[in-house]
Amino acid sequence: MGDRRRFLKGMAGAGVMSAAAYRNVRGANERVQVGVIGVGLIGKRHLIDFLAQPDVEVAAVSEVYAPRLAEGLALAGGRAAGFKDFRRMLERRDLDAVVVSTPDHWHALQTILACAAGKDVYVEKPLTHSVDEGRWMIEAARKHKRVVQVGTQQRSGKQYQECRDLIRGGHLGELRNARVTAFRNISPGFSKPVGEEPLSAEEWELWLGPAPFVPFDKRRCIYHFRWFWDYSGGQTTNLLSHDLDIVQWVTGKTPTSVSAVGGRYSLAGIGETPDLCEAVLEYPGFVVNWSNREICGGARNGLEFCGTKGRLLIDRAKLEVVPDRQVPPDDQIPQFTAPRRVASDAPPRTPALARDGFEQVRDQFVPHVRNFLDCVKSREQPLSELESGHQTAASCHLVNIAMKLKRTVRWDAEKGQILGDPEAAKMLRREYRAPWDRELRAALPKG
Repeated sequence: MGDRRRFLKGMAGAGVMSAAAYRNVRGANERVQVGVIGVGLIGKRHLIDFLAQPDVEVAAVSEVYAPRLAEGLALAGGRAAGFKDFRRMLERRDLDAVVVSTPDHWHALQTILACAAGKDVYVEKPLTHSVDEGRWMIEAARKHKRVVQVGTQQRSGKQYQECRDLIRGGHLGELRNARVTAFRNISPGFSKPVGEEPLSAEEWELWLGPAPFVPFDKRRCIYHFRWFWDYSGGQTTNLLSHDLDIVQWVTGKTPTSVSAVGGRYSLAGIGETPDLCEAVLEYPGFVVNWSNREICGGARNGLEFCGTKGRLLIDRAKLEVVPDRQVPPDDQIPQFTAPRRVASDAPPRTPALARDGFEQVRDQFVPHVRNFLDCVKSREQPLSELESGHQTAASCHLVNIAMKLKRTVRWDAEKGQILGDPEAAKMLRREYRAPWDRELRAALPKG
């Protein structure tokens, strides 16, 4: 079965458990032993949310950066064991699941090794650092019969679930366009690095992992990793992945071609990933526009669906439906007078009230954690399952590939191939450096 058909099948609902998986179903009140890899910005959020669950014991924390490791252990109440090398943590047989909240270039390998060690995985987005990693993760999860939840938490937000139901139910008519915008004011580029304490040679090797070796530079790591191609796809894989995941989840479709322009225009420093990117992704029947700009304070972030009956605007605070105006008859063409509004059969709707930032996050993050834990026990597919997470990440990577090559790329999601462009096709994979390449091969199914 091709990637696309598996993707659509996975989105249809929970999977059927095998007999072996059924024997692993846990009791509703049985505690899940969890290990956390990475205690940075989002890793701390996950640690707090897992600790809040009554049926979870955070038994281990792994983090390369010593101050964050100490902070994570303190948050865990002194009951968790600490590890700098996550591989030592994965050796613990008492762990049922791990949370991967590391820089992007680690997500795939740590998930694959965790699956091989018999752990279920909650892995942050973006799921991958290159397209081919998604296929490897799917193979590893299947081989080892693991539950993997992708950290696209918006799927667990009530307004996003209503958005899905409205669009699938035809409330907007036929979907023709979706627009994703993301603006972040990070002027003047590089502020004081987050990590002031230098990493030792051993710690730096562990932080780099499968990425190419470069001498230690504190401006390349901790939060600033996102500005370097060796560790991230920039804001395209960071921010676009959230809302593009909703588009593909709602429609069940993947892009057939991608065009993009962008670069680094305003931000100073040694960073590489763009501070401006504009992209057009063509899907069967509709188009998605992506716009990202840094240093643009006050601009609106969010997702807008445009259909033949109206528009739906959604972000983490609210959902709003705006009916479209009907086209007047030929004998009533407006002559630059006041706008003539005609009622549409797409009624306006604003069901979600704006709330403070913390509550907005918890409305999505906590249910997403809960969904994962319930699936660990039932062995069902989680809400953000691996197949669709791979397709979301792949679509974001295609934007970067098109931007770098300055040309349109055509995509066959079922085959997982770029069509008619060998140079672009080579960019679907990144090589791991030793010894991590051997670790990867050892964990993947043979053949």
